Amino acid sequence: NEDRERAWRASRETKLETIPNCEACAKPTPEEVRGWAQSFDKLMKSPAGRNVFREFLRTEYSEENMLFWLACEELKNECNKHTIDEKARMIYEDYISILSPKEVSLDSRVREVINRKMQEPSSHTFDDAQLQIYTLMHRDSYPRFLNSAIYKSLLQSVSHSSSES
Repeated sequence: NEDRERAWRASRETKLETIPNCEACAKPTPEEVRGWAQSFDKLMKSPAGRNVFREFLRTEYSEENMLFWLACEELKNECNKHTIDEKARMIYEDYISILSPKEVSLDSRVREVINRKMQEPSSHTFDDAQLQIYTLMHRDSYPRFLNSAIYKSLLQSVSHSSSES
C-alpha cells in the first residue's frame, strides 16, 4: 500500500517533459502564457498551452477530453482511406464506446450521428463530438485551469525568468 501511495505521488509530481504522448514544443514565452488567460482558443492553438492544460485535466481526471480532441485533429489531417478507417475505429473504441474507461461525455444526438457515420468513416466523423468536447473544456475546465496552481505557478515562473533577463 505504501509503495502504491509513493508511486501515485511520484506520478502526480511529474514534470511536463515526462508526460507520455505529450506534444513536443518549445518553452512558452511569458506573452504566450499570459495570452492563454485571454482566450481558450489561444491556449488550444499553442502546443505548450495544450500540454499544460492537459496536465491540469489529468489532475481533474478528465485528460481523455484533450486526448480525444487531439486524436480528432490528427484524424482530420489524414488522407489515406485505410488509415482513416483504422484511426476512426480506434477513436471510437477509446473515447466513444460506453465500454471504454476513457469514454468522453457526449449527448445522445451526437452519439447517434457518430454511430451512423461509423458505417463509412471519414476524417470528419467526429466533428460534432469534437466541438462538444471543446465547448465542454472551454466552459467547464478552462475557468478552473486559469485559477489553478499549475497555471499560476507557470505564469509566475515565466514572468520571473523574463524579468531576470
